[in-house]
Amino acid sequence: MAILDGSKLTRNAAGRMVPEIANGHQQVPYLGVDKNRPTGNKTGPPIRTANDYPADGDKRFVDLETALRKCGLRDGMVISSHHHLRDGDRVALMALEAAARIGVKGLTWFPSASFPSQKSVIELMDSGVIDHIEGSMNGPLGDYCTQGKMRGMGVLRSHGGRWQAIQDGEVHIDIAVIAAPTADPFGNCDGSHGKSACGSLGFALADSIYADHVIAVTDNLVPFPCVPWQIQGNNVDYVVTVDSIGDSSKIVSGTTQITRSPDRLRIAELVALFLRDAGVMRNGFSFQAGAGGIALAFVSYLKRMMKEAGVKARFVRGGSTKYLVELLEQGLTDYILDGQTFDLDGVRSIASNPRHVATSPFTSYNYNGKGNFASIVDAVVLGATEVDTNFNANVVTHSDGRLLHGIGGWQNCLAAGCTILAVPSFRDRIPVIVDEVTTLCGAGELIDVVVTERGIAINPRRQDLIDAVKGSKLPFRSLPEIKAEVERICGGKPQRPKRSDRPVAIVKWVDGTVLDSVWRVG
Repeated sequence: MAILDGSKLTRNAAGRMVPEIANGHQQVPYLGVDKNRPTGNKTGPPIRTANDYPADGDKRFVDLETALRKCGLRDGMVISSHHHLRDGDRVALMALEAAARIGVKGLTWFPSASFPSQKSVIELMDSGVIDHIEGSMNGPLGDYCTQGKMRGMGVLRSHGGRWQAIQDGEVHIDIAVIAAPTADPFGNCDGSHGKSACGSLGFALADSIYADHVIAVTDNLVPFPCVPWQIQGNNVDYVVTVDSIGDSSKIVSGTTQITRSPDRLRIAELVALFLRDAGVMRNGFSFQAGAGGIALAFVSYLKRMMKEAGVKARFVRGGSTKYLVELLEQGLTDYILDGQTFDLDGVRSIASNPRHVATSPFTSYNYNGKGNFASIVDAVVLGATEVDTNFNANVVTHSDGRLLHGIGGWQNCLAAGCTILAVPSFRDRIPVIVDEVTTLCGAGELIDVVVTERGIAINPRRQDLIDAVKGSKLPFRSLPEIKAEVERICGGKPQRPKRSDRPVAIVKWVDGTVLDSVWRVG
């Protein structure tokens, strides 16, 4: 079967139809977990000479448009940005709108994630300034992609997969634009201080290392040296000062607030009880919880159980929130290893506590490296939009096929010792447990436990976990059993999306292979 650009679809090892070529680049279909082995060397930017940069270290430029022109911006280039300011970021739009004023066309926007506040990018895609987005598309931008309106094909990667794609030369960044809460004229940047402090800048680190040109944009310029620095000025070409890089209060969104739903609180408590009864919660253990409402509530329940049992964690992995900060400040963990700061309590902590450590996708999630933190974590608690009876999971589309969410670090976290999906059994009377997920984001062999308000299902592959909870009074059930009950309540299975045979985006696996396609709907 051929698609719009004449390339063909092929069936990968997961049984999914995926394009052989996307945006003019040959793709490798998913081969299975741990089957694809990289070869060759890491890529790198052009070698520069200090003779071309100011001897006094002052790299300031008058405005972003001038800096983009100095970088040689032209049609078809790749511009990257990061999302540590989340829905409050202003810098990515500043850069793209400046590119539009310059008059270039056919750009690839390569954000670590995009948010609803950036929906005006749709106008830039309509006008041809931007050809396509390679990065998570939350809300309106994902909907636009699903409708088939984007000229090129979207490419969805995990945080670790994005680092892998950059270092392996899969994506060549021409110009990286970094929103820096604090910077000095030389280009050293820090995210943990300043009026727009957002915590870690780890998602921008690969961009600063591998991009041909790097522009740091700040609203808090300090004299050299900016200390601490998370981005090194030696990798930065130009520094631009603006009135505001964004609203850091908006790093707290609807997905970073604890749930008040009784059903979801029940799920959170069951997750904590499972970790206790399975013996995972013990002195020196480690865990990671996402920033969704259920995951935040889980941390609250786990904290209480840790205190009761006299248990202390060696480290916890963030996305940091005030709930993880409380563990650190109350002596219940030695360290927070933080890849993304999700609220202002986390920002305060990372700026002041040396045991709250900023990390990057290289250390945390990069699969094509000499190991990473993800596999060291004892347990991780994640969400999903769908789970099927083979424990496969979806996090980017809903059952109607609409692309509304990003992958984030979700795929990378599946390497943990015990991967738990904490999900309601239905949302808006639509079952979450299905026969087959609409979009495959993670293989069932990597997902160990599914916890719903109607019971806990352990993957039959994990006989060790099944043995560990023998004698527990928790409500263990099979996924098909939970699924059947929910379908009786909701009046049947979810309707399958009416989609065309044209893929509008691809989902990459952590090793760079193509795991699935997102199809045009509507």
